[in-house]
Order: sequence, then C-alpha cells, then structure tokens
Amino acid sequence: MSKHYDHAYFERWYRDPALKSAAIGGSARLARKVALAVATAEYHLERPIRSVLDVGCGEGAWRAPLRKLRPRVDYLGFDSSAYAIERFGARRQLRLASFGDFAMLRPCPPVDLLVCSDVLHYLDAREIDRGLPGLAELCGGVAFLETFTREDGIEGDTHGFKRRPARFYRERFAAAGFAPLGSHLWLSPALRDDAVALEVPGA
Repeated sequence: MSKHYDHAYFERWYRDPALKSAAIGGSARLARKVALAVATAEYHLERPIRSVLDVGCGEGAWRAPLRKLRPRVDYLGFDSSAYAIERFGARRQLRLASFGDFAMLRPCPPVDLLVCSDVLHYLDAREIDRGLPGLAELCGGVAFLETFTREDGIEGDTHGFKRRPARFYRERFAAAGFAPLGSHLWLSPALRDDAVALEVPGA
C-alpha cells in the first residue's frame, strides 16, 4: 500500500494528543531543533542566516520557529504532498516537488541553512542518489539532515521506513561533499575546507 501524506497523516503524526510518545510533532521539540540548526549555521557563517531551503517540508512547520528567531529570513519549502501545498503553499512559501526532482531543480541561490528533516529514511536509494547532489549544490552554509537508521530505536511512523545502516547515509553525504558536525548537522561543500580539525569529527 502506497503512503499518502494527506490531511489525516499530518493530523495523526503531528497533532494527535493520544500519540505524545510517538508523535513527530511538538512545538518545544521543534523549537530546539530549529535553534540548534540556526546557531550552528551562524557559527560557521559568522553572521545571521538570511535564507533557508526546506526539502520535504510537509506543512512548513519549520517556518514559524525560524521566523521567530530571524524575522527577516527568506524561507522556501518543497514537498511531494499535494494536500500540504494546496492548503499552505501560498501563505507559507511552499512548492510541490519530490526529493528526486532536485537532480535538476535549482529554485534559488545556495542557502545559509538547508533542512531535510525526517525524509531520507522513507525514500528509495535511487531517489536519494538523484536528489542529494542537488541539495549539496543548494547548501552554502549548513545542512540539517535528520535521518534515522536501523541502529536506532524507532518509534512512530514506521510505514515505509527503510532500515538501512548509518553507513549508507554517511557514505552518501560524504560523497556529495558534506562534512559531519554531529546532531544531524552537516557542513556544506562550500564551507568544509574552512573548518578546523576538531570542528569536523574524523578530520
């Protein structure tokens, strides 16, 4: 059975109070992620962030906490959910596209912060391999690539979850030019050569 990112999906996994332990959502948890990503990007850029590209953005949940921290940030989101784009696209700057479309899609100049949160572990390897080089080109600062693996204790939405080893993602991120910073954060190819040895694990 194919997976549908419709209204019922977002209600269940992002807003259902009966699923507090397994739900993806939660404003406090999201605010911490956003604060971490923003601070890390600004540390490496040595200035406030100005632009964010959110690939697999869903309903654009990152937009509000980003704007709370940086009211003038330019936010652009893409998702494959026709429901999310139809409902929220106009007022939240969301556009329709799949991850694999980024093999060719270049909707903006390289951004300060690229977000791809809770997406990659649901995609086929071929789609990851098509789209990931495009994400690397579009990231001029730091990427938040939140991804879970078969080594992790997974709760919540496991329908369509690909139980791959962490090595699968590390190798692909490195091949695309990203350097690991920890906590799902990756330094862009544009900045990786500027990092000092102990900022990048294994350098």
